[in-house]
Amino acid sequence: MKYQQRKKALVLLADGTIFYGKSVGIEGTSTGEICFNTGMTGYQEIFTDPSYFGQLMVATNAHIGNYGINNDEVESDGIKIAGLICRNFSFTHSRVDSDGNLKDWFIKHNLVAISDVDTRALVSYIRDNGAMNAIISTEVDKIDELKSQLAAVPSMEGLELASKVSTKEPYFIGDENADIKISALDIGIKKNILRNLAKRGAYIKVYPYNSTFLELENFNPDGYFISNGPGDPEPLVEAQEVAKEIIKRDLPLFGICLGHQVIALSQEISTYKMHNGHRGINHPVKNLLTGKGEITSQNHGFAINREETEANDNVEITHLHLNDHTVAGIRIKDKNAFSVQYHPEASPGPHDSEYLFDQFISNIKESKKVLS
Repeated sequence: MKYQQRKKALVLLADGTIFYGKSVGIEGTSTGEICFNTGMTGYQEIFTDPSYFGQLMVATNAHIGNYGINNDEVESDGIKIAGLICRNFSFTHSRVDSDGNLKDWFIKHNLVAISDVDTRALVSYIRDNGAMNAIISTEVDKIDELKSQLAAVPSMEGLELASKVSTKEPYFIGDENADIKISALDIGIKKNILRNLAKRGAYIKVYPYNSTFLELENFNPDGYFISNGPGDPEPLVEAQEVAKEIIKRDLPLFGICLGHQVIALSQEISTYKMHNGHRGINHPVKNLLTGKGEITSQNHGFAINREETEANDNVEITHLHLNDHTVAGIRIKDKNAFSVQYHPEASPGPHDSEYLFDQFISNIKESKKVLS
C-alpha cells in the first residue's frame, strides 16, 4: 500500500477532555453523543442502524474496514451514525463478495471518520464518566471554536429523533397474499426485523412514526409491531397512545428496543437515561419464563424503571439483563402484548432470540382463531 500522509484529528468530549488521532481522509467536523460498541464483527450493519442516529460511534474492535462493504448488508437507506472513531482503519480489504472499500463508502455518505485514536483509553474514560456529547474534527487548531460548537449540541435526554429516521410514506414488505397482515410503526426500524416477519409468512405495512392507531387499523392487520429507533422515548407521545390503544383492545402487539420503552411508557412505567447503555452483540439475558439464558445483540441508551415495572399489577418482567439486572423484556398480563429491550433480529449478532418472532406470529394465529 502506498504511504499516505494524513491530517491530524481529534475527539473533544463535553467535559473538555481531548483524544488525538488522524483523519481517515474526509475532512470536517461532526457532533453527537459518543458511545461505543463492543461487537467484533458487523460494522456495516452497525453504521446503518437507525438507532444510532445522532451518535458518534467508537469501535472497540481494533480493525475496521478489513472486509470492505457489501450493498446487501445494510439496515436502512444509508449510514446513520454521526461519525466514526476507531483504532486502525483498513484502507484495503479482503473479501470475495465485497462491493468496495469502507473509505469510498464513507466519502459517498460524507461521513467524518478518524482513526489512530487510543480507543481503549477512550472507552475506559467513557465507561467511568458516562455517555456525553462530543465532537470529532480535523480542525485541530480551532479548539475554542469547537468547544463553542459542542456546547450548542442538545442532550440526548429529551431528544426526539424518530422523525429523523422514520419513513415519510407508508410502504409494504412481504407477500401480499400472505395469511398474516401486520401494521408496523416505524420509529427507526431495521430491515432485518421486516425480513424476519416476512419470512414467517407476514405481509407488513410500515407506517411513519406519527401515525395514529386508526391509520394502522385501516390496513385491517392481524397484529401490530412497534420498532426500535434512536433518541429518548418520552417525547414519542403519539406512539405511546398507539400502544395504549392496541393494548386496551387486546390486539397482538410486539415491541423491540425503543418500541419496548414506548409500550412501558404507555403503561405508566417511566424510562431513564443510562450511564452508558448497552451496545454490542454478546449481552447475556435470562428468560425468566423458561429459565434459559440468551446471548443477545443490544443497542440502547435508555431503559425502563425496574421498580415501577415490578410494582405495576398489569405488567410482568419476562427477561433480565444479567450484567446489571436491568429489565430486558416484559409482557402485559391478560393482554396479547410483549416486548424486549434487545434485538432478536440481531444483524449483527447471535440468533438465540429469533424465537420471539415465532412467538409473535403464534400469538397472531391464536388471536385469529379466537376471532374466527
